[in-house]
Amino acid sequence: MLGGAQLNCSHVETKAPPQFCTFSWDLHTMAGDQKVVEGSFMLPPGASNVQVYQGSGFDSALSNPIVICRGNK
Repeated sequence: MLGGAQLNCSHVETKAPPQFCTFSWDLHTMAGDQKVVEGSFMLPPGASNVQVYQGSGFDSALSNPIVICRGNK
């Protein structure tokens, strides 16, 4: 994706409980600024390659995305 950022996640364990996840990602904008994008999402068991974030106007990542998930029992 030219000028964009996309984060995909999977929860491949089919018998595990759903996962509640949060993410934070430090990105560099085309305007030369720094922007931290954050969010949360639920992943059902067996989910594969789910798009959890998509944005445009970025030219590089300043960090790897940090994704923290925990079982939702």
